[in-house]
Amino acid sequence: MVSLHQFRCFLAAFECGSFTAAAAKLGYAPPTLAEHIHVLERSLHTPLFERRGRGVVPTPAAEVLRPHAERTLAAAAEATRAVGTVTSLEAGTVRFGMLAPSIIDADVIAEILDQHPGLRVELVGRSSVEVLDAVRHGQLEAALVTLPVAEDDEFTVNPIARIEHVYISSDPARLTTPITARRLAAARLVLPLTHWRAEDGYRLRLAERVQRLGAALDIRVEVEDIETAVALVRRGYADSVVPAVLLPHLAPDLGSVALKPRFFETVAVVHWKGARLSPGSKLAVELITKRIRELHGRR
Repeated sequence: MVSLHQFRCFLAAFECGSFTAAAAKLGYAPPTLAEHIHVLERSLHTPLFERRGRGVVPTPAAEVLRPHAERTLAAAAEATRAVGTVTSLEAGTVRFGMLAPSIIDADVIAEILDQHPGLRVELVGRSSVEVLDAVRHGQLEAALVTLPVAEDDEFTVNPIARIEHVYISSDPARLTTPITARRLAAARLVLPLTHWRAEDGYRLRLAERVQRLGAALDIRVEVEDIETAVALVRRGYADSVVPAVLLPHLAPDLGSVALKPRFFETVAVVHWKGARLSPGSKLAVELITKRIRELHGRR
């Protein structure tokens, strides 16, 4: 099998006209360089040089081989450079599974591009169910999810923060005391994550609170994202339950109150056990972790 190393020795000998001079150029002993070229000749089943005095002269086969060897080495060098731009985060794609609202997405994307303007960024997903399934099937290296994660999944789970969800309303009279399960069952609600309402832990845990009373949530409006839900609460169409850390950004004008008992979810980064994350995924994990902890610390 022909190797890049053999091509380097061949081109050095072609350029220098001497195995001794080529060996000195590459830092080899002359017999070592000569052996690499002989192995190349055996692989190609043809001689590449003829000895003339103290030097060598390329054969017609060597003349034909030279441009191909040069292009091969140039392509290998370019491949190495291209991979280097990814590992050094000069180029490539950062792809990470997110469940957070766009206020966090935008901050994380901006910081990635500020630090590494050559990167391409994809933050995908909205629900823990969606992004966890993408990691499970190899479509994502890592993702931000809410716990718990199924025990039979071979994931590494790194908890980031314990986030409280609170009740929001445009009517201050509804926010004077914590929201019990009975009051939650009586409320008119707008809830996000329509597509995953039968699977997402946030929706299931809210429903369980009122199901213990033999009741059901009165969900008047179903939407996909938290931003739309908050906008409808602000207009007075319904109330909602959202992560408290987002209120200063999404709804600084809306009041809130805790649920009773209080409603918490733990957010964590997950990836396959033993998996070696790419530099881009490591960067996304670092920045997302930092951003969520910053938001959590301000509560």
